[in-house]
Amino acid sequence: QVQLVESGGGLVQAGGSLRLSCAASGSIFGINAMGWYRQAPGKQRELVAVIISGGSTNYADSVKGRCTISRGSAKNTVYLQMNSLTPEDTAVYYCNVQGLRTYWGQGTQVTVSS
Repeated sequence: QVQLVESGGGLVQAGGSLRLSCAASGSIFGINAMGWYRQAPGKQRELVAVIISGGSTNYADSVKGRCTISRGSAKNTVYLQMNSLTPEDTAVYYCNVQGLRTYWGQGTQVTVSS
C-alpha cells in the first residue's frame, strides 16, 4: 500500500517561508502529475500547484510568484517552497500524485499568523 508522507508544515509569521515535502512510501508507476492542494476551514479544497511529468508547472493565481513546486531526485518526491506567506495561506496542505491511480497524503497544517 503506497502512502504519501508530508512534512514541513507549521506556524509561521506573515512574510515568512515554509518548504513542504512529500514522499511516497513505495513505488508509484505511470506518474502523470504531482501537486499540492489546500483546504481552509469552511472552504473547498483547491489546487495550489502542480508539476506535470514533462516538467511544466501550473500555479493558482493566489500563489503565483510566491510558491515554487519541484520534484526531487527521487522521482516519487515533490516539494513546495512557499514565500511571503500571508494569513490567507492558512490551510491544511495535501500532496497529490496522479499515476495509474490517484494518491493523497494525510495533510499538513500550515498556519500563518498576522
